Amino acid sequence: MSLNALKEVLKESASHKQAEIHQRFFKTGKGEYAEGDLFYGIKVPVQRKIAKEFYDLSFADVLALLRSKMHEERLIALFILIHRYQKGDEVVKKEIYNIYLKNTAFINNWDLIDSSAEHIVGSYLYGKDKGILYDLARSKSLWERRIAMLSTFHYIKRNELAETFKIAEILIDDDHDLIHKAVGWMLREAGKRDLYAEKGFLKKYYHKMPRTMLRYAIEKFPEEIRQKYLKGKV
Repeated sequence: MSLNALKEVLKESASHKQAEIHQRFFKTGKGEYAEGDLFYGIKVPVQRKIAKEFYDLSFADVLALLRSKMHEERLIALFILIHRYQKGDEVVKKEIYNIYLKNTAFINNWDLIDSSAEHIVGSYLYGKDKGILYDLARSKSLWERRIAMLSTFHYIKRNELAETFKIAEILIDDDHDLIHKAVGWMLREAGKRDLYAEKGFLKKYYHKMPRTMLRYAIEKFPEEIRQKYLKGKV
């Protein structure tokens, strides 16, 4: 399997109509967060299938895909890296982790991050020093900040919530809607494992949380309790 063969498959699977839908959905217009991003118009299940077929591409070819101007090529590259990471030894895992962090400029939309950060960054840092997450959370890059937050999903799934609350605390005043959604989502997931801990965090911060962040965080609360948070009467 070669890189050229993969690109031919993508061209054969492309849909102009679907590409137009994706470009609107992923906010690629002038001044929007993904301005200029380009799409073949291929749905994610098909991309996963293609990634599985081409999982043994060289790292050089995968890196070329990751740096592509085409959104689907970048996502397929991440799917391949996740697969190789999960099958690899510690040397391979470290190499993929380093590739990921050196190329965050190309992991530049929420779906790319949400599909990969926990599986590579979160996984690699499990049981290790997590200082890099705090650097990412304080980054000027929207995407690196979202990577920091979403990486903690790996720990949430293992009922280890401290990192999620610490990163959320750093991002509580962030001005971007995509960070509001990410933080609220991770707080909600943390609350599924430990509602008492989530409520403790909310007690301290809900008055200053952006509305979208709060709504995401309390989405699964009983309606009566949700309204108390939204009205500031908890």
